[in-house]
Amino acid sequence: MGPESPLPFPAEFGSVDEYVNSLLEFTTSSWLLQTLCGGVHILDFYTRTPDLYAAILPKSWRTWFKARDIMDILDLLMREDLSQFDAGKEQSYHSTWRGGVTPPDDLLQYLKDVRKHLLGRSFLPSSSQSKIARHIAVGMKVKKVHEVDNFARYVDQLTSEVAAARNKEITHLIDFGSGQNYLGRALAAPPYSKHVIAVESKSHNIEGAKNMDVLAKLVPKPLVMRNKKEYRARLKKQKKAAKSEPNESGPSPIPDHQRLESGGNLCNLDGRKQTSAGEAVHLDDQTLENSEASQIRTATTTLQVYTDGHGSVQYVEHRIRDGDLGAVISQILDSSQIEDNSVKAISNDVEEASNLNTMLKLAEPNLMVISLHSCGNLVHHGLRSLLLNPSISAVAMVGCCYNLVTERLGPPTYKLPTLRPNHPRLFSTANAFDPHGFPMSERLATYPLPRTPMFYADGVDTSPESSKGIRLNITARMMAVQAPQNWGPTDSELFFTRHFYRALLQRIFLDRGVVSAPVDPEDIVGGTVSASGHTSKVTWTPPNGRGPGLSSNGSTTPLTIGTLRKFAYSDFVSYVRAAIEKLTTPNSFCEIDPEFIAEKMEGLTDDDIKGYEQKYKEKRKELSVMWSLMAFSAGVVEAVIITDRLLWLKEQKEVEEAWVEPVFEYSQSPRNLVVVGIKK
Repeated sequence: MGPESPLPFPAEFGSVDEYVNSLLEFTTSSWLLQTLCGGVHILDFYTRTPDLYAAILPKSWRTWFKARDIMDILDLLMREDLSQFDAGKEQSYHSTWRGGVTPPDDLLQYLKDVRKHLLGRSFLPSSSQSKIARHIAVGMKVKKVHEVDNFARYVDQLTSEVAAARNKEITHLIDFGSGQNYLGRALAAPPYSKHVIAVESKSHNIEGAKNMDVLAKLVPKPLVMRNKKEYRARLKKQKKAAKSEPNESGPSPIPDHQRLESGGNLCNLDGRKQTSAGEAVHLDDQTLENSEASQIRTATTTLQVYTDGHGSVQYVEHRIRDGDLGAVISQILDSSQIEDNSVKAISNDVEEASNLNTMLKLAEPNLMVISLHSCGNLVHHGLRSLLLNPSISAVAMVGCCYNLVTERLGPPTYKLPTLRPNHPRLFSTANAFDPHGFPMSERLATYPLPRTPMFYADGVDTSPESSKGIRLNITARMMAVQAPQNWGPTDSELFFTRHFYRALLQRIFLDRGVVSAPVDPEDIVGGTVSASGHTSKVTWTPPNGRGPGLSSNGSTTPLTIGTLRKFAYSDFVSYVRAAIEKLTTPNSFCEIDPEFIAEKMEGLTDDDIKGYEQKYKEKRKELSVMWSLMAFSAGVVEAVIITDRLLWLKEQKEVEEAWVEPVFEYSQSPRNLVVVGIKK
């Protein structure tokens, strides 16, 4: 079961242990790697003194980069065969490269060191023809079809192998963070016909997924029978009432959590489900329950039994906070019994419901937890569910969004709005080290460090104990989600332009007093970082704040612009004007007082803006080079995160097998590594 090697490490290494030892040593000992992956933020690029580019990169590198086109640089970083520059190999040695001098030796050595520690991403599809029917792929883009098709094949094969090894079939698949349920829909439909528990915290996503089930013609559209004349009269009456009493609303629709569907049909409030096929069932009273500990409802909102094939999807609204899925598992219904036992159709118009209380609960579920691009800690929760729930036999998790992962050892620099507390009590809680965060494994948590970890926040313990354990700040984790191997001329020029505009706007903010200069200008790898990973602070003091850029609880007030409309990136003047307009608009999501920004930016002319662009024109390429080096180097950060998850599984005595392997094409979807764990 599983690939020959539990980790797709490069051919230079003879074993997983040899690779892991080298990876951890390189990660903790390379000053340049640590600086590029966590020590540099583009918002500090034009605001620091001395110049970041000159302070970090050797002069020989800067000279060589200056003479080269950015696409040549990207090719060298990620695609060119570096063995051609080895002087010892006479047949392949080149003294020139693409019409110019060869790259500096120390640059080549750094590139080799990074490449040597990147995980393999090559994927060989089992078939070139998709198994997903067109009507199942409703709502999917090409990328999503590729992901779902290949991962569904993988899960189907894995369930068969696990069932054969344990001599027990996997009864249900639990999909972590199912969203629109693209994966679950494909697995529940032919040719797989699996039973899927789609766990999702957002009710509107569940509603969207149910609508797509109807559009895909996997369940019949609910038949609504009404007296049209009476219905129109009631609507007219409600509209008049709404006009005369604007604060009052008409009758509310049936809440989603009070409905359970089979074949896409609704339940009445009294528990009787009406369908076009003349079926009726009662809701289980225990289906809708509140957790007193978390005050978060775990409820089965829908059970869809697909008319095409024998699969089913049970939608469970639940917010995942850890690996304990007891509240979800207790909801699992035996969908195979619905048609035979729970429904007694008297005629097409008269229905009689049976009680689902005892008939639809699955007595002995044998489960596998799956996930396609679960964000942040959801992968950690999914892996831990293997230990915390006896009925879970296996997990197969594909993660993404490493910037949303919390931190187990270091100061919290995660970028997650719900984790930026406004109350002192919540702030102290957030500063407690998160046991669910990175790193998971004891190997990384206790790894001895050759130097003090970078980017400590003020007041963080610097005792000898703090010199153990690998930490990754938010800037490093954000860079790890880049996919530089997929960059082409057009798209790279687009985001290089966006980064240049944002970094240059930060310089304008600095000159006009909106933000302060980055802290610790003499030390580019020290000082306090914001929740976004950079070191500048706004000069505005919030109400009851502790000082400029600090709220009453001491947290940093972010200057967030977010996404602008496409026209804003046509030129720098348009970008600055659009950004300022957004920041000075009342009720903007930015926490900084709009009047403060408007006052500071008053009098800024278009000529002033063009002057900034002209002044920093020569430095635009420098930022592009630095960003490319950062994204390329961050592949090592992703390797560390993935390896940590595998090591954690290997450390657990309950786990029999664990491995990592690619499950789809990197060019289609860069986060293509699945982490698999099989319980003994």
